[in-house]
Amino acid sequence: MYMHRVFFRFYAELNDLLPAERRQVFFPQPFNDRVTVKHLIESLGVPHSEVDLILVDGRSVDFTYIVADGDQISVYPVFESLDIGHVTRLRPEPLRETRFVLDGHLGQLATYLRLLGFDSLYRNDYDDRELAMISSSERRILLTKDRGLLKRKMVSHGYLVRETDPELQMLEVVGRFDLRDRVQPFRRCLRCNGLTDEVPKSAVIDRLPANTRRYYDEFRLCRDCQQIYWKGSHYKRMQAFLKRTLGLETE
Repeated sequence: MYMHRVFFRFYAELNDLLPAERRQVFFPQPFNDRVTVKHLIESLGVPHSEVDLILVDGRSVDFTYIVADGDQISVYPVFESLDIGHVTRLRPEPLRETRFVLDGHLGQLATYLRLLGFDSLYRNDYDDRELAMISSSERRILLTKDRGLLKRKMVSHGYLVRETDPELQMLEVVGRFDLRDRVQPFRRCLRCNGLTDEVPKSAVIDRLPANTRRYYDEFRLCRDCQQIYWKGSHYKRMQAFLKRTLGLETE
C-alpha cells in the first residue's frame, strides 16, 4: 500500500507521452520508500533524455533528488536552443552542432535530414546498445520510435519521434529543434551521409551515363562513397519536395 504521494505537471511536448487526463494539469502520483525523481518520471512513461529541467516547489533539482511527500514537481522538456545554465542542468550543455543518429525504423527520415544538410547517421542493423553508445560518444541526438531506448542511462540527448509519416517526421524534427534557419540543402550525400563538393565535369566524366554527359555540366561528388550528383529529374523532385514541405526555394 502506498504511503505517500507527489504532484506532477509536465510541460510542452512532454504531454504527448502522457494519457489525456494527465496532460497540462497537476496530477497525484503515489509512491513508497525512497525513490528518485528520475525513477518516478520514467515510470510515468517519459524518458529522462527528453527532460532538461525539474522544479520541485519552484526549486531546480537533478535526477538524483529523493522525492518527499507532498512535493509539487514541474517537468520541462529539452531546451536545445535555449541556455538555462543558471539552474540545475540535467544533461551536458546544449549541443551547439545539431547532429543525429537514428534507429532502424527511421530510414526515410534520415534521408530527408541529409537532404536538408544535417549530419544524420543511420544503419538498419544498429542494435540498441550501439545506438546509445554512438549518441553518447559522438554527442548526437538519438531519434527513435522506441521509448525504452531513450531511458538508457548513457543517452543524454534524445527525442521520441511522434509522427509515423516520414514527411511529417521531418517537419516535427525541424520544428522541435528549431532547425529551419540552419537548413543547407544538397550538401550531404543521401546514401552515406558524407559531405559533397562541387567538382569539374572532367573529374567524373568517365563515370557518367551518355545522356548525362551530353546534357549536364554541374556535378557534386561525395567525399566518402564517391556518389555523383547532378541536377537531373531526381534533383528537381527534391526541389519540389523542399518547396512543398518547408516553402524553401532552391537553385
